[in-house]
Amino acid sequence: MKSTRKLFILAVVMVIALMVVAACASKTTTTNTSQGKVVTKIVEVTRIVEAAPKENIPQGATVINFWHAFGGGRKLLIQRMVDDYNFTHPGTYVHVENKGSYRDTLNAAILAAQQGNPPHLVQIFEVGSQLALDSGIFEPFSNVAKPSEYHPDDLIGGVANYYKFHGKFYSMPWNSSNPILYYNKDIFRKAGLDPEKPPQTFEDMLNVCDKIVSSGAAKNCISWPLHGWFFEQWMANMGAELANNGNGRDARATEVNLTSDAAKTIVKWWKEMYDKGYYAYSGKLEDWDGSDAIFVSGQAAMEITSTSDVTNRQRDAKENGFELGTSYLPYPASSVRQGVVVGGASIWLTKGHPQKEMDAAKDFVIWFTNIENAIRWHKATGYFPIRKNSVTVLQEEDWFTRNPAYKAAFDQLLETKPTKATQGAVIGAFPQVRTIVEQAIEKVLAGKASVNDALSAAKTQADKAISDYNKSVK
Repeated sequence: MKSTRKLFILAVVMVIALMVVAACASKTTTTNTSQGKVVTKIVEVTRIVEAAPKENIPQGATVINFWHAFGGGRKLLIQRMVDDYNFTHPGTYVHVENKGSYRDTLNAAILAAQQGNPPHLVQIFEVGSQLALDSGIFEPFSNVAKPSEYHPDDLIGGVANYYKFHGKFYSMPWNSSNPILYYNKDIFRKAGLDPEKPPQTFEDMLNVCDKIVSSGAAKNCISWPLHGWFFEQWMANMGAELANNGNGRDARATEVNLTSDAAKTIVKWWKEMYDKGYYAYSGKLEDWDGSDAIFVSGQAAMEITSTSDVTNRQRDAKENGFELGTSYLPYPASSVRQGVVVGGASIWLTKGHPQKEMDAAKDFVIWFTNIENAIRWHKATGYFPIRKNSVTVLQEEDWFTRNPAYKAAFDQLLETKPTKATQGAVIGAFPQVRTIVEQAIEKVLAGKASVNDALSAAKTQADKAISDYNKSVK
């Protein structure tokens, strides 16, 4: 009864969180009238037509349901990989299904478990980890698989550190990424800048942007989505923990450090970049496609976005006739670069299935994340090859030499210092906290609140959301 009540409360919490957040899936950029930054040209970024796959489930096969949050080309790639597995493992049939956004997928899994019919495997984004742990519907992966089967020592340190809780791997890392700087080398040349020397610090960025915009090389200097993920990454890069209690790793997080000096430094720089006309975004929260369009169309010389877009950006650069460069996420010169937090998602195994199905689900996850498939996934998407041996193979192939855009992303992860800050925060109400931060930054950019006032109000809201969540799972 107690676990059922906990599951119901968590489902309600998830629904409330989803109501707070607006879905952002449009490819159309909008006008930011308060600053007069109008996106005048829209470009298409990787359009793929999908066809519904036909299923032919072998008689007597053990059926495994796998839910994920990817659409477009990644959805098609996953289906192709799953088809390969089903063909080579005739005793098992994996049925794979897209359930919408990351938030939608986790919410759907919790509700399905409440109704007694959960999928076997669920892709859950990194900030949903505490929710997943508290739901009680998942079996720690290391309880089901032996180390000799899934080889945890072969996982790259930065990836393994995030997904290990209480000494266990509760899930299997899969699509892992972090933010990097993409830049148009041709615009750098046009502005009289060295195309091999992208900005490394906040201060460098301001100087470079002044030259780019004042020279007329580009209308704007840089774009990135107004998304809390970037704020979180800059906190980590400065060595600042987002939440108390060791970023929620030593004990459950009860408050966030939104009024810290690090938080103020980030938002003040963000505001300065915006006020000077250097930073442009679509005017919508979490609009990844809008920022992509601004950069790819040449309206901005640079973009900060996920390493998972390396493949797309290389394709876009070729199609739009410019030379692409990549570099590390910039940081304030007053601090020392600490590195980045692994983003993306992992695969979780739900409880309560017959042992035969649990074993089949485990075997599929091990196959899906093995050396060969980690390489396949990396090359097709830009997400990290999560295994050390995968990296060895790629290096032996001279992959990073022949594809230098991938190198900066990977080197940045390898050079990240292992601290509580870069390990990433674990917060039960993380999706809500992320949205609160985004709304606070939006107010600052629009001139509706000062940095101090906006962050102070955001901390009050976020701490209350965390408190309400924590009470719900006691």
